[in-house]
Amino acid sequence: MLLITCPHCGPRDEVEFRYGGQAGVASPADPEALDDATWARYVFFRDNPKGPFAERWVHAAGCRRWFDAVRDTVTNQFLDPEPRR
Repeated sequence: MLLITCPHCGPRDEVEFRYGGQAGVASPADPEALDDATWARYVFFRDNPKGPFAERWVHAAGCRRWFDAVRDTVTNQFLDPEPRR
């Protein structure tokens, strides 16, 4: 079982969390102006690195707060969770 540290509640079991995708993906400034190909790239294309990767997580069964965390995709180990500001 994976142990995830919520920056607000402390270490908790992985079943309390939901994955929110890649961290740091900015929403388009004018989504109405995007063509279909650009919109599809924004919605569906994300990085898939081997190693440390910044992700968004929500403590769904706890404080319900979102936070960014860096997870090593090779070892599945969480590094430095940061509270969402």
